[in-house]
Amino acid sequence: MPDKDSQLEQQQGQQAIAPPGHESELTPKADHGESSYVGHGRLNGKATIITGADSGIGRAVAIAFAREGADVLIAYLNEHDDAKETARLVEQAGRKAVLVAGDIAEPAQCRAIVDQAMAAFGKIDVVVNNAAFQMTHESIEEIPDEEWDRTFDVNIGAMFCICKAAVPHMKAGGSIINTTSINSDKPSPQLLAYATTKGAIANFTAGLAQLLGEKGIRVNSVAPGPIWTPLIPSTMPPEKVHSFGKETPLGRPGQPAELAPAYVLLASDEASYISGARLPVTGGTPIL
Repeated sequence: MPDKDSQLEQQQGQQAIAPPGHESELTPKADHGESSYVGHGRLNGKATIITGADSGIGRAVAIAFAREGADVLIAYLNEHDDAKETARLVEQAGRKAVLVAGDIAEPAQCRAIVDQAMAAFGKIDVVVNNAAFQMTHESIEEIPDEEWDRTFDVNIGAMFCICKAAVPHMKAGGSIINTTSINSDKPSPQLLAYATTKGAIANFTAGLAQLLGEKGIRVNSVAPGPIWTPLIPSTMPPEKVHSFGKETPLGRPGQPAELAPAYVLLASDEASYISGARLPVTGGTPIL
């Protein structure tokens, strides 16, 4: 887990780097399950889309999905080196990796992701809407209008566009998994725009689960607590990075690898009667 000195150095090094940051710049390195995740064939033959799969939670989910037998489309913004490393790990597991770069704030890019998944796999079984944008501010007056809009476009607008494009290609047994946050229940005032979108994601998930029930497509969300990813030091001030995760009952931030099993469960046929759920992975902090 990160310590104070390494986190301060990390934040200072990241100040010139635009969010969501890069794995290569992250100190200490995050654990995505590279040396620990063992698959058991729970997703054999499934075709999956994961946004934000270049790094952080998305990379951990991609590794786990591949080792469970799934092919993975890795959607990302422009972190090409990180995305290539995720693809290498997917292919190392013997599965197909497809890289799609672009800004999901644009609806056309969302549709292109789905089109490329169909072209590569011929079907879509699982969609993981994981990519997100956040920035820290101490007052509402500091938040630029454009930044507020971008937070909504990336975090919830893209989710709507990708689901709208993907659902016609999905069959009964398909699964949509959205990454919400503990902020959906306990909003951080310094993350006002981000926290607001995460509350919207929780409601979007609950509503869409009911809308798609008759099609046999399940929709759930995972609500992470503080997880050590490049997004943290690239968007938070040093004092927040220093104490990141220490407020949890477990007293530390989580690693991306500790999130992956939740996504595997919800993607698998073992979760055939789980829909409309919000699964917390919060280090012991309860959410309602």
